Amino acid sequence: MSDLMKVSSNPHIRSKVTTSSIMLAVVIALLPATGFGIYNFGLDALILILVTVASAVLTEYLYEKIMHKPVTIGDFSAVVTGLLLALNLPSTAPWWIGVIGGVFAILVVKMLFGGLGQNFMNPALGARCFLLISYTSIMCNFQTDTYTGATPLAALKAGENVNILDMVVGRTAGTIGETSMIAIVIGACFLILLGVIDLRIPGSYIVSFVIFITLFGGHGFDSAFISAHLAGGGLMLGAFFMATDYVTRPVTKKGQYVYGIFLGILTGIFRLFGPSAEGVSYAIIIGNLIVPLFEKVTLPKAFGRGGEKA
Repeated sequence: MSDLMKVSSNPHIRSKVTTSSIMLAVVIALLPATGFGIYNFGLDALILILVTVASAVLTEYLYEKIMHKPVTIGDFSAVVTGLLLALNLPSTAPWWIGVIGGVFAILVVKMLFGGLGQNFMNPALGARCFLLISYTSIMCNFQTDTYTGATPLAALKAGENVNILDMVVGRTAGTIGETSMIAIVIGACFLILLGVIDLRIPGSYIVSFVIFITLFGGHGFDSAFISAHLAGGGLMLGAFFMATDYVTRPVTKKGQYVYGIFLGILTGIFRLFGPSAEGVSYAIIIGNLIVPLFEKVTLPKAFGRGGEKA
């Protein structure tokens, strides 16, 4: 009998939930942040979003056609990758940045490792980190006609005051999709209500991050300081939409808590002690690489002979 065939006794549980329905729900949940990003940054943001999504979808289609594999663009996973990547780009980035990022995310991070379910890191964040390293000046340029100063987190790191309300609403400089905390939370609530994600990873991520910056941020339990860190720099976007990625998160419940705590601490280290005011992208990528260890440590042991004693 083939090793690929797994036989088990009944009952067999079936679900109407499919990959395409989950990915479509994520796309819908990202629409508030996407819409506000276009409103906030204008036509440049819209063009960059469309180009990035199109390049991601086209790359997956062409690779599967050339390699004579089943075409899977109908599952919307490439759309999600392209959209998440676009929301992590500054609106000032030229269109070819979106193309390079989309191709790298799908071809290098996803397809060359076996496609959906086999990638070892989040494709959108993998591409963003690649672009940050390769085109640092472009990826860190947030100067627009509307916003000419530094991002709120950069200003906060420099000891300047920031407007918390503007950060929560989204009237600030930053990447296309990270500025409006309200829009991101609306989308996250939609996913939580549908049962697509839960609060294990985002909750442990945010709580551990708050504890870390309270202990080591030099401001104590300063509500304004904490609120600014939570509302800025893509923390909410990363916590709810990228750290919760089914493929690159731990499968065990305990592992998900450990994973979230690890991300919170690592993000705090990057923000407080690193040269950059950010840290979410690198924290999640490093966390993705350590997920197998989290799963190994937190994997439940079977009862009986060779397992745990009752």
